[in-house]
This record gives sequence, structure tokens and C-alpha cells, in this order.
Amino acid sequence: MHGLSQDVLCEPQLMRFTSFDGLEVPFWLYVPHGAERKDLPVVVEIHGGPEGQELATFNPFIQYLVSEGIAVAAPNVRGSTGYGKTYTHLDDVEKRLDSVKDIGSLVAYLVDSGIADKDRMAVTGMSYGGFMTLSCAARLPDLWCCAIDTVGMYNLETFLENTAEYRRAHRETEYGSLAHHRQILREVSPIAKVHDIQAPLMVVQGRNDPRVPVEEAEQVVGTLRESGKAVEYLCYDDEGHGITKLKNQLDCYPKMAAFLKKYMKIG
Repeated sequence: MHGLSQDVLCEPQLMRFTSFDGLEVPFWLYVPHGAERKDLPVVVEIHGGPEGQELATFNPFIQYLVSEGIAVAAPNVRGSTGYGKTYTHLDDVEKRLDSVKDIGSLVAYLVDSGIADKDRMAVTGMSYGGFMTLSCAARLPDLWCCAIDTVGMYNLETFLENTAEYRRAHRETEYGSLAHHRQILREVSPIAKVHDIQAPLMVVQGRNDPRVPVEEAEQVVGTLRESGKAVEYLCYDDEGHGITKLKNQLDCYPKMAAFLKKYMKIG
């Protein structure tokens, strides 16, 4: 039986950095085969959840990027699981943006340690990772040469209004409720700072997504296009929450990699 040779896969190294408030935050660093760990083009890949965890398991998108010569830093910022309940709840409701500050500290660590080229840093993520991607692009605009948001939330208020009803109560415990926290939901969302986005943005969406409705993607794409910002939009009519069908992955992944390589100036 034919399969993927393990020799072409990249095994990540577990590393840690100190965030803005002294919190120690772990991340996985993937370095392309044969590359020196110096002045690398680095994509910060942020997991979804937010109550999830980045593990050293096979991730086809990360491995694809590494095979294309792009290093990947995959952090478990505050709010991730696996590090105790206190850590998991450090980003709840009004503390939402502290996890974005974690990403700023990660970039500073990667650049200051000589691992990353400060002019070739990008950010990407899916679902809540997409929300974080948009948040980083809007609130840390000077750090990125480009960004890719996949099925991410743009406005937590409209997200909660339009997400599948069975998920709303569960999500409100994390983000805040429509009944009591509308102002906070607006203030911590990318929509509050969308006009500060400078980096070229790619948005990837499934039209039938019941979790993060297509309107979230259309809002950010429409706003940026009206402002004359560089934005590319890939919407797959036969996908839901994420790009799961092989034919669509074979279309989407090369376009995402080409987008990153263009702005990261990889030959």
C-alpha cells in the first residue's frame, strides 16, 4: 500500500516564550528540511476552539506549508486546553484580547531570537483561529506581510445571533452573552479595528457553514474591498465548517500557499 513517506514530514520542536504579563506560553516550531533556523519566513498558525490545543500530530496544511519552504509556529495561547483550568479561562469575555497580545509576544520572541525574518511574518487560522487571525491583522497591523482567515468570526455579536441555535448557549459561556455583553462582544471583535488592517488578506469560507455563517466572511471581505484593501476571497459552495473535501483542498491549499509565498517573497 502506498502512503506518505515519513521522511518528507517535519517533526516540530516544543518551545516556550514569555508573554506580556509574564505568562509562559508553549508553541511548536516547524522548520523546513535543510533550512537553518535563522531569518526564516514564518507563518503563525493559530488553532481553533478557542478551548482546543495544538498537538504534535499530523496536520496536512502545516506539513504542506513546510514542504513549500515556510516555517510554522503553532502556539497554545492562553485559553487553550491542556494546561489547567486557570489557563483555559484566561481569555474569557473581557479578557479576550489578552490572547492576541500573546501572539504579539510570540512574534517578538521569534524575531529577537533571530529565528524569524520580521518582514516575512504571516498569520493564519481556522474557525476561532480565523477570528484570531483577523484580530491579529487588525490589532497588530505592523507585524504581518499577509494573513489568511479560514471560516473565522468577524463580529462576535452577529456570529452569536446567526450561529446554529444549538451552539449559541455553549459559545456564550466563552465569549459573553447577547443579553449582557453586547458592548464587549463588539469591542473585542475584529470589526472594531477592521480599518487598521494593512496586510493583504485571504478569506476562505464554506457557504453552508452552520457554525460560522458565510455572512461573517462576506462582512470583512466587503468592508475591506470598499476601503480599497488587498483581499482575496475563496468561497466553496459545497463546504461547511472548514475545507474538508479532497477536491477542494487540492484547489485551496495551493492557492493559500501561493498567496503566502507571494507576500513572503519566497521564490
